[in-house]
Amino acid sequence: MAVDVIMPQMGESIFEGTITKWLKKAGDKIERDEPLFEISTDKVDAEIPSPSAGVLKEIKVTEGQTVPIQTIVAVIDADGSGAVSAAPAKAEAAKPAPAAPVAAKPPASAPVAAPSAAPVSASGDRVRSSPLVRKIARENNIDVAQVPGTGAGGRVSKQDILGAVESGTGTGSRPVAAAPPPAHSASSRPSAPPPPTGGASASAVLENAVPREKMYFGHYEVQPMSVMRQRIAEHMVLSKHVSPHVYSVDEADVTGIATLRAKMKGKFEEASGTKLTFMPFFVRAAVEALRAFPTVNSSVDGTNIILHKECNIGIAVALDWGLIVPVIKNAEEKNFLGIARSMNDLAERARSKKLKPDEVAEGTFAITNPGVFGGLFGLPVINQPNVAILGLGTIEKRPVVIEDAIAIRSMVYLTLSYDHRVVDGAVAHQFMAKLKHTLENWTESLM
Repeated sequence: MAVDVIMPQMGESIFEGTITKWLKKAGDKIERDEPLFEISTDKVDAEIPSPSAGVLKEIKVTEGQTVPIQTIVAVIDADGSGAVSAAPAKAEAAKPAPAAPVAAKPPASAPVAAPSAAPVSASGDRVRSSPLVRKIARENNIDVAQVPGTGAGGRVSKQDILGAVESGTGTGSRPVAAAPPPAHSASSRPSAPPPPTGGASASAVLENAVPREKMYFGHYEVQPMSVMRQRIAEHMVLSKHVSPHVYSVDEADVTGIATLRAKMKGKFEEASGTKLTFMPFFVRAAVEALRAFPTVNSSVDGTNIILHKECNIGIAVALDWGLIVPVIKNAEEKNFLGIARSMNDLAERARSKKLKPDEVAEGTFAITNPGVFGGLFGLPVINQPNVAILGLGTIEKRPVVIEDAIAIRSMVYLTLSYDHRVVDGAVAHQFMAKLKHTLENWTESLM
């Protein structure tokens, strides 16, 4: 019996996925729920388990190919006796994606953005697009109906609208790919291949700003961007385009926290089963500061400010193949131990590609830690649709002046990147003062 393997829908707002790696090849035996392939979406990378035991009869979608959800990507012979098709076939025609779900009505106490009418094409048909796409279009004065949709069922994707933004025309036309660079005549220099097609929208700004022949010289190696790196590039360009970034830097004396951690880390791990790192201290302190200054825990929708009641803290996790930001939901409801467990669990599953899409969504504030790699401090890019992100420097002992005496203290630099459309310098520095006070006067029990 043949069992179809389909591209799953990894979240309500996800309508396509890219197969990044097949973990089995045609002819291999596979057990039910055994990892079969890896996918990448604009939300998360994940391993997809096999829906059935048997033999992988046919692979229909090759590595690196992006297809809509519900597309058949492979066929499994559940009896294990069918003939094997070794060559991947062309992906089947995409089935139309289901209509975008209707967002739940917010509670009466929450501020509500004015609804925007769905764009309509010249033929009178409703143009299918996500709220994010329509938001980008509004902010850049682009008519979504004029943007050719390449997504399932003609849906205007994030890549489509970013292409319209980066073209600078405001008409929704897609940027035209530059001609491939000329081949070098020297035998020691390989000719430059064309750039990966999947990253066209992410690299359009750079390609338009710098002539491609200026990039290919001397001895070089061309490495195509992974799907995750393309998504990161698009997200960072969009964030710098949308948010006017301002930065505030402070430093905190965390000698008390460093001493407490050194004293308690063995007992903490033995009693709780999770490691005691510095990050939960910063998350708890950030929650206290966000509750005191809720503007920092907001988002922008046109001329509306959305003040989030929950503190959903995104923690940037560095991966060997990129970066991902899993989210600790409702951090304001968790004690220190709950935050530590949630954070360590999310980080571990991020590195093993076990995260679910909703675990990297709905963040209201983010924290990144370049200090773990020895960085003194950094100026991070805001993780949209947040309006601020906290950067942590390395914790190191330095001589400081305390009451006219020099003392050796464990110090850390803190950087807040914030969106000046919403957060002013006065609020940012009050936020940082609250954060610093909480860290320097720690009183909460660890267990």
